[in-house]
Amino acid sequence: MLGNDPDIVRVYGGSSAVSPAMSEAEALRWVQKVQDHDHAWVIEAGSLIGSIRLDRVDRHDKRAALAVGIDDRTRLGQGLGTEAMGLVLHYAFEVLKLHRIAVRVVAYNARALRAYQKCGFVIEGREREAAFVDGTWHDDVMMGLLDREFVRTSP
Repeated sequence: MLGNDPDIVRVYGGSSAVSPAMSEAEALRWVQKVQDHDHAWVIEAGSLIGSIRLDRVDRHDKRAALAVGIDDRTRLGQGLGTEAMGLVLHYAFEVLKLHRIAVRVVAYNARALRAYQKCGFVIEGREREAAFVDGTWHDDVMMGLLDREFVRTSP
């Protein structure tokens, strides 16, 4: 169930303070925001479980930033985010003809780091103390994937 699970909010770099579940109106706004984005999609696996998007798509420099989130705690660890990333990376490199995709991840988000590395992303550096979460500073890990590094498979 989509909502504001404190543990999921924390891995995104937000405060883990308890937040109420999404209201129906908030859920509709969330879906509309995804639909209004040129390069964003909902992730569905029997129900809406998250979203994925390419931000800052730069056609001149042929690059973009990737953001993905599984917002349903019961669907974590099933490879759904990795599968969605594979589809979007295929789109980014094969259809949009981008050269580079970047991601940034709060350093304590081990699940996301593993998923990005599984898709071929390489750690390029750290931005020290870039995220202030629950009263503590945390580093962001900067990762990148080049078109020639992407393992092309059929979507």
